[in-house]
Amino acid sequence: MISRLHPLALACLAVSTSSAFASPLELEETVITAKGYQAATQDIPQAIEVLQAQPSETAAPAGSLFRGQPGLAVHSDGAWGQNPVLRGLKKESVVVMVDGVRLNSAQPQGSLASFVDLGLLDRIEVVKGPGSVLYGSGALGGVVNLITPEANFTEQEQRGGRFGLSASSIDDGFSGAVLLRDSSTDHALVLGAAGRKVDDYESPSGTEERTGYSSDSLLLKYKQKVNDDISLKFNLQRHTDRDVWYPGSARTGTPARLGTVTMHSPEQRRELYQVGVENRLGEGTLSTDVYRQEVYREIRAYSENLGRNQVRNDVSFITHGLRSSYLVPVGNHLLTVGGEGWRMTGDPERHIHNNPPLFNNDQRNDPFKDGEVSSYGLFLQDEFDLGRTAIVAGARLDHVSGDAKQKGSGAAARTSGLSSSDNNLSWSLGATHPLTDTLNLYANIGQAYRAPDLRERFEDAARGDGYYHIGNPQLDAERSTSFEIGLKGHGNGFDYRLAAFHTRIDDYIAGRVTGTNAPNGLPIKRTENLDEVVIYGLEGSASKAVGAFVVDGGFTWLRGENKQDDEPLYQMPVHELTVGIGQPAERGFYWHTQLRAVAEQNRVATRFSNGTEDETSGFVTADASIGWGFGKVGVLQTANLDAKLSNLFDKAYHEHLADGVSGYELEAPGRGLTLALTGSF
Repeated sequence: MISRLHPLALACLAVSTSSAFASPLELEETVITAKGYQAATQDIPQAIEVLQAQPSETAAPAGSLFRGQPGLAVHSDGAWGQNPVLRGLKKESVVVMVDGVRLNSAQPQGSLASFVDLGLLDRIEVVKGPGSVLYGSGALGGVVNLITPEANFTEQEQRGGRFGLSASSIDDGFSGAVLLRDSSTDHALVLGAAGRKVDDYESPSGTEERTGYSSDSLLLKYKQKVNDDISLKFNLQRHTDRDVWYPGSARTGTPARLGTVTMHSPEQRRELYQVGVENRLGEGTLSTDVYRQEVYREIRAYSENLGRNQVRNDVSFITHGLRSSYLVPVGNHLLTVGGEGWRMTGDPERHIHNNPPLFNNDQRNDPFKDGEVSSYGLFLQDEFDLGRTAIVAGARLDHVSGDAKQKGSGAAARTSGLSSSDNNLSWSLGATHPLTDTLNLYANIGQAYRAPDLRERFEDAARGDGYYHIGNPQLDAERSTSFEIGLKGHGNGFDYRLAAFHTRIDDYIAGRVTGTNAPNGLPIKRTENLDEVVIYGLEGSASKAVGAFVVDGGFTWLRGENKQDDEPLYQMPVHELTVGIGQPAERGFYWHTQLRAVAEQNRVATRFSNGTEDETSGFVTADASIGWGFGKVGVLQTANLDAKLSNLFDKAYHEHLADGVSGYELEAPGRGLTLALTGSF
């Protein structure tokens, strides 16, 4: 077990290691999220991660891929709820998108990233640092784009697809996904379906109850060429989860007659309807998308003593949006000009049994009525060269407003003073300079913002943390100022990245303990703006070919400070290091093994958290995977059989960002074997 990892030691170790391993090194990795179009990660003045699930990982939620990656972490409240954390910022402080459509929907428990099945994903692009210029409110920590396979035109008619099947011992889980393609010069179709069923998983201490669930997903993408200049595209998605529990939310109920109360969702789903057009206009391309995305959730509070739900709450967060951008070269400049508007609505219907000791009166008790947040903005991004230095500069202006028909219920209900609006200016300036043919130096500075969400503005309700939260309609938007400097090197079988960053957030939004109690006896947290928080750190990764082997690894060193309370920032990820070695191959035998060392977290918030954040011990885990690529087999173009052994030493531990009452945090899974069969045709 390790207790401390010095940042300089981590940096030295990272020069010869990397955190990701799958196949031979790709020298020209590209992403679309950072600049709004396909661009090489080497030429982007920000830290980028591209995450792709290995066959033996597709049965897990998408958020689980963030664990162990440089600058990334996972905040969990159950097996399903694996919430991505970017440089210490999570949930509404990170923009989560599916195929470029924002998904942020005021989650009380769980993770938005889990509303997509890994078996249908192509990759996850993560842009760390401020991203409000292109993506507006919420992109303080960065942007997560969950990307499904594109429907692309082909020169010849093509039909094919891929499939994947997996089974895991740790939770008696099964998962499967199939994807079909049909394309030609003027049309392209992608059809996909996926499903999984997992039971409660085993930790070294025994069965972790209420960690099982089931999911199914459907995907349809179609693209039609109207003429040489215009193409239409359609994107339809539906994902459904059933019987999802959040054991990290379990708290002793108030009144005590309720016993332990745990949040769960009998059913929840995400639906996306997106229509777009790509139009070659002059020397540039105009892209426009219109969409409707709904996240529906049945939220329940289950009382152990009653043997039934004490609270039931059904809510849909529905977002209607339009985004249009024009990418055009002008002389030596490449301009992106665009506009975006979206409106999110929510109208939760909550019923509560609040007549002790019977708890059977089923009273309507909506936390708010007809809530909405709207945002309309214009943005401009310019790219040009100054000698050998490439410059990316951008700015955006948004008008954000929020309102509701009613806040709270009963005698405490409010119908006035709920409307508010403000204007938010975001900007960024980045530069990339080649030091050698294989090494780039980059730097960027920028400002981003986050407008308060529906729950922070309007919801008055008890939550899984044991507090009664009171919303604040007049919150100010969070505003961040970030600086980052880094190196990106690649070539000759050696790929490495190193970044140092500093972010200051003013008017940080959080619930503060008031020292008073609600009528139901729960202590009150009121949503407020903190004066200032600061987050800074170092991160890096590298991958080095050594003969037939590849050595890889990565590290994160991160600190957060709550300046108002003069203490560490609440729920900060821990310093960690990964080191691995393996032998890649497209055909035949391949393998990989990795150690993950996580430091103890003894820098915890005490005043802000009112003593609810505790220190977490450090730990070291080991994973190993092997596989065989069969190449062409019958009608299959490729076929692979993979096996992964997780937590080899059956280490008992929990992550610092695992929710739960002190001493009863959800323990991580123990030793388990996953088998996967994948192929393409």
